[in-house]
This record gives sequence, C-alpha cells and structure tokens, in this order.
Amino acid sequence: MHIAYEAKAVLPNLPLQIEAIACHGNHVLVGTKDSRDGSAKLLDYTIKGGGGNREYEIDVNKSLKSFSRKPVQQLVCVPEHQILISLSDNIIHVHEMSHFTEMFSIAKTKGASLFATDIHKTSSASGLVTYHLKLCVAVKRKIQLFDWRSRSFTEITELGVADVPRSLAWCGHSICVGFKRDYFLINITTGELKELFTTGNTSQIEPTITKLSEDLMALGRDNMSIIVDSEGEPAKKYALRWSDVPTVLEHDQPYIIALMPKYIEIRTVDPRLLVQTIELKDAKYITSGSSGHVYIASQECIWKLEPVPIHNQIKELLKDKQFELALHLANMTEEVEADKQMRIQHIQNLYAFELFQQERFDDSMKLFARLSTDPAQVVGLFPDLLPGDYRSKLEYPSKPTELKGANLEKGLTALIEYLTQKRLDLLNESSPETSRPSSIVEGSITTTSVKQRAQIIDTTLLKCYLQTNDALVASLLRLKDNKCHFEESERDLRIHSKYSELVILYSNKGKHKEALDLLLRQSQKVSSPLRGIERTVQYLQKLGAKHSDLVFEYATWVLSAHPEDGLKIFTENNPEVDSLDRRRVLEYLSRASSGLVIPYLEHIILNCGDTTETFHNQLIQMYREKIEKLMPEFVETLPEGQSFTRAGSEPGELGALRKKLLGFLETSKHYAPGKLLAFFPKNAFFEERALMCGRAGRHEEPLAIYAHLLKNASLAEAYCERHYDPSEENSKDVYFQLFQTYLDPPDSQSFRSQSHLVEPEKNVGEALNILEKHFDKIDTAKAFGSLPGDIKVDTVQNFLRKVLEIKAKQRRAAQVSKSLFYAENLQVRLLL
Repeated sequence: MHIAYEAKAVLPNLPLQIEAIACHGNHVLVGTKDSRDGSAKLLDYTIKGGGGNREYEIDVNKSLKSFSRKPVQQLVCVPEHQILISLSDNIIHVHEMSHFTEMFSIAKTKGASLFATDIHKTSSASGLVTYHLKLCVAVKRKIQLFDWRSRSFTEITELGVADVPRSLAWCGHSICVGFKRDYFLINITTGELKELFTTGNTSQIEPTITKLSEDLMALGRDNMSIIVDSEGEPAKKYALRWSDVPTVLEHDQPYIIALMPKYIEIRTVDPRLLVQTIELKDAKYITSGSSGHVYIASQECIWKLEPVPIHNQIKELLKDKQFELALHLANMTEEVEADKQMRIQHIQNLYAFELFQQERFDDSMKLFARLSTDPAQVVGLFPDLLPGDYRSKLEYPSKPTELKGANLEKGLTALIEYLTQKRLDLLNESSPETSRPSSIVEGSITTTSVKQRAQIIDTTLLKCYLQTNDALVASLLRLKDNKCHFEESERDLRIHSKYSELVILYSNKGKHKEALDLLLRQSQKVSSPLRGIERTVQYLQKLGAKHSDLVFEYATWVLSAHPEDGLKIFTENNPEVDSLDRRRVLEYLSRASSGLVIPYLEHIILNCGDTTETFHNQLIQMYREKIEKLMPEFVETLPEGQSFTRAGSEPGELGALRKKLLGFLETSKHYAPGKLLAFFPKNAFFEERALMCGRAGRHEEPLAIYAHLLKNASLAEAYCERHYDPSEENSKDVYFQLFQTYLDPPDSQSFRSQSHLVEPEKNVGEALNILEKHFDKIDTAKAFGSLPGDIKVDTVQNFLRKVLEIKAKQRRAAQVSKSLFYAENLQVRLLL
C-alpha cells in the first residue's frame, strides 16, 4: 500500500464538544455545543501551511457564541453563492458566509432532521459560468425541495415518503433516500419511487449515501458500499468491501474515505484497491473542500488529511505496479499540458507492458494501440518477429514473458489487431513525419523513420499471418501500399513454402525475373500450387510494354508447351497487354510460333479494331499463303473436267480459310489492293481478285469473273449495286461495263485455272436484261453503239420506251421549273 494522506492534528483539544464541521478553501467551520446551556457556538479557523514537516498556522477568524440556541446538527458551505446552510433546532438557517450573520430561516422546514445540497455548474456560449443550487430537506415523513433564486430559497415541491429518512443525497434528477432498513430512489420530475435494496443486517448502523459524481453514488450495506447510478442501476460489476462497517463516507477524488470506530480506511472504486489505513480513534465527522482539503473530527479533536504530493504518490504506485490508480492521479495533476500528457503516456506504456506480462494480451494490445508507442517495441515483446540484433537493443521494465504454444497464438492474434490498427493510423495520419513515437522505458531507442515503422508493421503482420492464419498473407501482399521488408519476407515465405505468395511479393517489389524464374521451376512440380502455365500466363499479361523483353523471354516456354493458351499472353483484354507494341509481338510470334500469327492478327483487327494497313495486308497474305499450300491437294481431288468450285465451298480447313479471306476482303477498308493483287495469281483466287479489283476501282475483271467464270448474274448485279456511284468517274459506268462484258467476253487466257482453260461465251440475252433493268444507270448512246448490228428492234423496244418515258418526264419537269422561276422573277420585279 502506498501513502495517500498524512493525518495531522490541527485542533487537538477543543474545550467545546464538536457537533458539526464544514470547510471551504483553507477555512474550517466548527459547530460546537455548550455543555452548560446546550447552545451552539460557531468557530471559523484559517489553517495554513503544514506541508511536509512544517507546523500549521492556525488563526481564529471568528467565534460566534450565539450562533444557535440549540446544537448544530449539520453544516454545509456553498462558496459559489457565499452562503452557509445550517440545521439547528430542527430548522434550516441560511447565513451570509463572510460574517455568518443569519439571512433567513426556512419556516416550512420546522421539524427537519437532515438536508442535502446539489450545485450544478453550467457555462454559456459566451463563457459566463453559473451555479444552480438545489436543496432537499427531510421533515418527518416528507421531503421538501427548494431552488436558490434571487438570494433566497423557493420551494419546488413536497414529496411524501413511507418512513423518516436517515440519509439523503442528490444524484442527477433523482434523490436517493436511506431509511432504517431500505434505500429508495425518488425521481423529482415524476415523483416515482423506486426501491433499491436493504441497508443490510446491521440495524444499529445508519444508512450511508455518498455522492461520487453527478451520476454515481455509493450506498452502504453492512461492510460494503454498492455503486449505483442516478437510475438506481449498478454502475460497476463489483462493490467496495470494507474491513469494518463504516459510519461515515467521504469522496475525495479518486479516493473514498471511510470512518471506522478505531481507524479510517481509504480505498478506490476503480481499480478496487485498499490504499491506506490510518489509526484515528472516535472519528465521527468528515468534510472535504476544494484543493484536497479533507478534515476529520471527533467530539474533541480535528485532524487534517494532508494529501501526499501526487508526483510522490505516482512514483510509489508505479513501483507497486498500481498503474490504473497512477493514471487517475496523473490526470489530476496541475502542470503544463504537454508534460502532463507525456507523464500519462509513460504510465500507460508501463501499464500496457504489465498487462502483457500478465498474459492479458487483448487488453495490452488495445492500450498500446491507443498510444503512440513505437511499434517496434511492441513487436519486440514477441519472439522471432524482429531481427535478433535489433531486438537485443530494445529495453523493457523487465524481461518480457516467454510465449509458447497456445499462449503464443493468443498473443499473436491480439498483436494482429494492434498492427492492423496502427497501420490504419499511419495511413490516416496527416503529418506522420512530425510525430515521434514514445518508448516503454524512457530513453530507450525508437524508430525515427516513418518508412521504417511502416516496414516493421507490415513485415510483422506477414509473419503473424504465417503463424496463425496463412490465408491472409496474399491479401496483405496484394495491397499496393504494403511496406513489407523484402529480404525478411522472402526468407519467411520460403521457410513456409508459400510460393504463390512469394510470387506476389516479387511482383509488388518489381522483382519480375525472380517471380518468373520461380513460376518456371514450380510449373514442373506435381505437388506445387503453381504447376502448369496458368500463373505464368497471368503474370506475363500484367507486365506491359515496359517489360516487353521479359514477356518475350518467358512466353517462349509457355508457347512451346501450350501454344493456344500461351497466345492469351498477347490477347488478354487489359491495359498492360494493350500497351505492348503489336509490331514487336508479330515479329516475336513469327519466330517463336508462326502458327499463332493469324490468330493474333485476327484478334488485334477484329476484336481490338486496329486499322493499321500493314496488319490488314499481312493477314490477307497469311490467309493466301496458307490457302496456296492446301489448294494443290484439293485440286487433285476434283472430278475430271471440273476446273474449280465456288470459293469457300471446299471441304475442311481450305473452305473455312477461303470464307474468312473473302469475308475479310469484303468488310475491311484498311488493306491496299494495289499492293496485294500482284501476289494473287490470275489462274486462281478468282473471287478474291474480284473483291480486290473492285476495291481498287478496276471493274472489268470482277465483272468478267462473275459473268463468265462463275456464270452468276445475281452476283454480278450485286457487285454493280455495291460499286455504282454516278459521282465517281470509275464507278458511274459499272452497269455499262457489265452490259458490255456480256456482249464482248474477255480473252479465254484470262480464265486459265490451275488445271483447265475456261471458254467465255457471249450472252446477248443477259446483256439485254441488264439494259432493261438498269436503263437509268446506263448511257443510252454508248449502249446502242455496243449492240450487235444484227439485233432486232423489237428486242430493245422496252428499253427504248422506258428511256423515252423518263426523258419526257425530265423534260416536263424542267419546263415546269422554268415557268416557276420565270413567275417568281416577275413577282420580284413588281415588288422592286
């Protein structure tokens, strides 16, 4: 036990019998009883000095011989309103404090047995402080309530009770009343009465009610004090237990002082501690005021409980490891705020360490989390989490407890919560560089760098996860802002065979070659979670243009093992893959796996919409080369006399490729037909050449192919429809060119296939059909000039009639327009 107070007799032998005491500041008011006539005398003492071994200076300020005709039963000072309230002759009297002259007595309180006051401090927005004083008085089986207003007490209400109150105390908006056997709580707003509990088995002892704060009080029950709030509910999970039955209690923060017949006992509520026992015989009265003034009196003597300086108390408490009480006292000290906070933090650090030593890991880590303690010192409490040479430099109040087995796991779980919180605090701290961590032992080394603190936190989290819940390792390493120490983390991940997580570590630290080497080695191991190519493909897809050389280097073994899956390295839909230089990719694929060039070109053109002419030309050339390799085998299978079939109707891969090529030639607008036609032989690829010639504006060859080689008039007309454009010189006569090719077929040498010479034939009927159907798109004069001389007039009469009709319509329309313009011109002239 430490020493909180020293009891010193200030008035050892008063000649008069003491009946009541009160104090304010360094004044002690003593109500006495004259043994001759029973009248009351009031003595006002000023008590100064007395600190340490010094004697007190005691002055008698006033001595009022006729303060009251009867003994004073109760005295209360209210310095906030400069009044003294007394109970004598069973009536309440109010006195002016400076001279103790009676201001008035409350007549209605005649018959009073005790009273209680409550003073509530409020501050306005402007800083004005006011004190609201309330008074409750027990008069037989009634409780009277008063308010202090305009230098007088005004009655609020009167409450009836079942018995005569033996003790009273205000608590919030309620009054606690102790009767002979029970405690009750009365709500002064509603008048509701709530029964609490009995006063105990010791019927000779009066019930005691001690106010601890605005909302807490201690109620005596035998040798216990039960703590309740203003609602009458237990406010603590425990009660104070005294070594004897107290007669009177007084609260002097943070202590509760109890008077016993032969001694006084001093305890604290939270933590629940016996602080001190002081022998004082026959102590009967106790009072306290501001600034630690506590006075105890018997009927002949008055003692002052002189508080030991708080700094001395704190020092002793820390030696005894009573950290909670030390914190209470540290919060009460009056010193520079910065120094006060440093002292509090130091105590809290020591307390958190002691909680750790007691294996109360959750409480310890939660307290450390609220402090600015250096995380390295907290981590150093656990084995094998910091490098040995660094841990050996850390200082602690005593050797940290050795943790093993279940205790170690429990401690690591609490540590994880602590580290997670500190990690979040560090990320949210506005200016972490200016905040310096504290140490558990003052003067011990601390980490000065924010980066180092972050590194220790994240690396330790990784190690804790590996020992408790390794499923969380990957999520930590994936955090972009993780600061795990590379070498430490790499070593621990290898020890625990966490190769997938090791890949993540390498990736986040930019060690891509190491990651890819590890993936390559592990891909061959049957039991490895990295077996196969999938993780390598995913990794390469995320590297991007900056690491193109690495992508090409490690894609090679993937392509050799699984070409189609390996192609995904270059075709995945993500920004990193899109950033790769497509020309370099094509060059690489041409060397590493030429069979993937076509799929890659199809991907970047058809899926990605690449319009680069070179890529479009290359894809067409790749289709052509592949078709040329397959074509001879197909030609050999044709029946005798059959020269060719429609492009795309061939069976198998050849047909599929030609369909792709024809579709691409028809839809793509970004290839250069002039550059490509030279590579497509005239004795093959007729339909392909037709599409390219059409795109180049060379219509004779395509029309001849459709009309004479394929003998498909609908295809020829469809071609004309696609390309007819009266505004373009190359395309305005496309229907005429079709008409002409039917009448004047090209040389048979133009249609020499790989195995046969195709003989084109004149087709006058189809020519006339074109002339009749598309008369409005063909130059009439040219058409008549191309017709054979022996053709009969009736064969072209429909064509002529339609031409004449449309010409007549055009002439009439022109005449109408001319007339309208003329009329409009006349109107304009008249207006002018």
